[in-house]
Amino acid sequence: MPFIVDLISSFGFSTSDWIISLICGILIGTAKAGVAGTGLMVVPIMAVVFGGKPSTGIVLPMLIIADLFAVRHYHKHANWKYILKVTPWALVGIIIALFVGQAVSDESFKSILSLSVLCGIALMIWRDVRKPVSIPDNWWFAMILGLAGGFATMIANAAGPILSLYLLSMRIPKYIFIGTGAWFFLLVNLFKVPLHIFSWKTMTLKTISFNLILAPAIILGVYLGIQIVKLLPEKLFRILVISTAAISALFLF
Repeated sequence: MPFIVDLISSFGFSTSDWIISLICGILIGTAKAGVAGTGLMVVPIMAVVFGGKPSTGIVLPMLIIADLFAVRHYHKHANWKYILKVTPWALVGIIIALFVGQAVSDESFKSILSLSVLCGIALMIWRDVRKPVSIPDNWWFAMILGLAGGFATMIANAAGPILSLYLLSMRIPKYIFIGTGAWFFLLVNLFKVPLHIFSWKTMTLKTISFNLILAPAIILGVYLGIQIVKLLPEKLFRILVISTAAISALFLF
């Protein structure tokens, strides 16, 4: 116990920083449990607390912990046809974002991050209110959304709405949708790890230790997410999530 106390105090974070981080861990867990959009709330909030680019390296291991949980439960439902179709383009998008992130200041990075979140919110709203339309199942469609998703996930860990649009356009069943997304995000997030460590230098042993401390909050978030999906009307909850994420993103400008 003294070791844990010493470890926590070694980060030099304020009590409010820890509270915000724990809440963000819970939100990430709820997102992986099926509460759409809560992950988008984490991105701008963590950027305000820790800075634009540093926050992406702090959030990434939190996402991987949640991804492992999602894959553990839904791995049998993945459709690898769609994963293999979109992932190569996503990796190209990640590399493009890598160089963009290196070339801009942290203030500019925050603006790009905020725009990525707002675009994700716009996609969520459009997906909810649009009338059924025919979306093409062509290689160029996978390429465009793959590149956009890769860029968004590297810059802002905010590719969820983009991948959702792609998978929903394929009209796949719910559990195939969840399992395919779980594997996709685990693969691309693992791909991003060495880029954050050696290029952006936003991941260190200290930040990883910080993420491990937050692991129980992420697991709690998964449990709460399951209960929220059962109890709270989805439409009301999505309005709350979208509103909070938009306000948080606007604070970055």
